Amino acid sequence: MKKFLALVLALLMSVSMVAFADGLDVDSLTIQFVPTNTETADATTAAFSAYMSKLLGVPVKVTVATGYNAIVEAMESGTVDVGIMPPATYAQAREMGVAKAILSSTLGDYDQVTELPIDGTVVGNFKAEVLVRADSGIEGYEGLVGKTIAYLGPASASGYIYPVAEMKKAGLDTDSCTWVQITSVPSAILAVVKGQVDACFTFEGSRFVFKSAVLDEAGNPYDLYEVLSVAKLSDGDIPNDAVAVSTKVSDATAAAVTEAFLTMAADEEGLAIMKTWGHNGYVPAIEADYDTIAEYIELAAD
Repeated sequence: MKKFLALVLALLMSVSMVAFADGLDVDSLTIQFVPTNTETADATTAAFSAYMSKLLGVPVKVTVATGYNAIVEAMESGTVDVGIMPPATYAQAREMGVAKAILSSTLGDYDQVTELPIDGTVVGNFKAEVLVRADSGIEGYEGLVGKTIAYLGPASASGYIYPVAEMKKAGLDTDSCTWVQITSVPSAILAVVKGQVDACFTFEGSRFVFKSAVLDEAGNPYDLYEVLSVAKLSDGDIPNDAVAVSTKVSDATAAAVTEAFLTMAADEEGLAIMKTWGHNGYVPAIEADYDTIAEYIELAAD
């Protein structure tokens, strides 16, 4: 019976791959993603490339974006066909007319008191988070005035746009802060742990996600729940990441790519690869969910 079921699954996968290939009108594809953790991203590209090539039946090249703007520039130039990108980056690409979202990612929810994942939950949005040392006494956005803050880049929704926009909405003087750009979340967290900065902007659940990635000089992980605390969660909800295709890609190819990502999310091997960019599933993209990002971007830039 087990052999029979395995054969059936293999046949179904084979049929699926043929269906994907039939929908493609290109000889190859290039996918680029913005990693959650740059330290482990490069090690995943080969597996991701092989997996998607097998599903789609054409060579798939996978590259890692060097920054939030780089993936938009690559899609504008036509060197990238599919982008896995943060919401604010997608909003920028959409505004420029170079990308169209086909899927939005789903994430597990976090308890906002313990910041531990809530089993069995799936959500379509998340919050920005301000991390500080637990002994700092910093609370809320008000406590950040005049402080040194690590941020992930002006195109990061949780790592800059939402916290800065909400500070400005509250009438707080963001010019009084000293801003330090650190593009790796674990490095930004480590800077807070070591007291090199007073706070960092990141995404909800970061202490759990990077609990094994922020290490002391001996190579041991810090107890981030003991050393750090959450000074503030953003008031606004941020839509999850987008999987977007270049506007130069045909509808048929976009449909094939959509099916491939949905298949990936339903497969154990695929899920393991997806963890590199922090996703656990996908749903059809709703453009309206990304509209508020543009408002926050404008406010943060003022």
